[in-house]
Amino acid sequence: MKNKEFAEELEKRTRKFAVKIIYLSSRLPNTPEGKVIRKQITKSGTSIGANYREANRARSNADFKNKIKICESEASETQYWLEVIVESKMLLWDQVKETHKECSQLLAIFTSIANKL
Repeated sequence: MKNKEFAEELEKRTRKFAVKIIYLSSRLPNTPEGKVIRKQITKSGTSIGANYREANRARSNADFKNKIKICESEASETQYWLEVIVESKMLLWDQVKETHKECSQLLAIFTSIANKL
């Protein structure tokens, strides 16, 4: 797979992930705590793809690297919120595990890209 094809596929993958996060967050309880976590995970989970899209349109190598590091950070934060959701029993592990797995894979991808820069 060439770099351009890889970038296009990863953009699609991160966009699908954003939709999964939106869907998952809509299932959180409508309590004050649930609303806080809903906002946090929605922001971090949808930010991954938005920042990756921006990285692909970067004006310089430094700008690209910065955006990739943001993707890495947002993926890590999203993973954290998924773990909090399960540990606080807002959702069961079975309801979160596929999203967590995808988040872990995205985190690994962005970490790998960042380490090569």
